[in-house]
Amino acid sequence: MSLYQAKTQLSRLVDRAAAGEEIVISKSGRARARLVPMEDTRALRVPGKGRGRWKLGKVFDAPLPDDLLADFEGAG
Repeated sequence: MSLYQAKTQLSRLVDRAAAGEEIVISKSGRARARLVPMEDTRALRVPGKGRGRWKLGKVFDAPLPDDLLADFEGAG
């Protein structure tokens, strides 16, 4: 694909690359760049991994003090 075509269709090309396609971009008839999908380097989240590491205080669900509640409601 020519550089001009790539500039006008960049968003579509990124979607195609993310789907696994490799796109070669050329300038003046010579290949200059490759658009390839990135590897997902994020660690997979493991549900329950932090179980038992945090403790909530007994008053966690208690009503807020009136002055703090007023601040949240914009009345303070």
